[in-house]
Amino acid sequence: MNNQFINLELQANDFRQQNGLNLTEAIRIKSLVQKLNILTVFLPLGNDFSGMAVKLDSAEDPKRFLLINCNHTIGRQHFTICHELYHLYYQIDFKSEKSNAGTFNKNGDPGEYRADIFASFLLIPTNGVLQLIPENERKKNRITLKTILSIEHYYSCSRIALLNRLFNMKLIDSEVILEHKKDIIKYATLYGYNTDLYQPGNNDMVIGDYGSLARELFDRGIVSESSYFTLLEDLGIDLSQLDHLHNNE
Repeated sequence: MNNQFINLELQANDFRQQNGLNLTEAIRIKSLVQKLNILTVFLPLGNDFSGMAVKLDSAEDPKRFLLINCNHTIGRQHFTICHELYHLYYQIDFKSEKSNAGTFNKNGDPGEYRADIFASFLLIPTNGVLQLIPENERKKNRITLKTILSIEHYYSCSRIALLNRLFNMKLIDSEVILEHKKDIIKYATLYGYNTDLYQPGNNDMVIGDYGSLARELFDRGIVSESSYFTLLEDLGIDLSQLDHLHNNE
């Protein structure tokens, strides 16, 4: 494992410990963002846009915001949130950025690549994975589909994220990745698992104080007026009631 991977795993482990999590347990993602007071909004977005993070730091009242693509599967949404946590808490001088999490593109944006690696360590921790793999499956390419399903449902992660994790742990090769990328829902059903993890979800869900941060993003020039009013409409606010306020500004 190279130094960059070691440092990112240490950061992921540190983040777990700072938030009362041990180095093997699954993360309850929605509870975590609520605990961290990160306003998180799930909206339908384009397929190549997994999410967006915004950081508004001030000494008195720092704020953080996440926009997550609810058109992606629940498992991928969880990975995206962990990816964005790297931007919000570890990327130096971070303010805002759109992401396409989970591409693991070594030749692209270095911050995006580091965020993907951090997310994989945070969401699917090394020791936790090893504890869930029977001893006779810990050699390369011995892991069974039964074990893969057990791990991904314990950690509520996407199949792609888990396969990438197992590959980096040198437990599988690229041929095994190709084998287990196919017919995911079919085999999960055959093994008796609920398939919600592999489906889109959380449409229009809001975690946190949405309205006040939307206004602050607008006031600081981070979102346009039209985007701000779109955010309010997403809350179900009748904009006609705000016309007189807007006209008096």
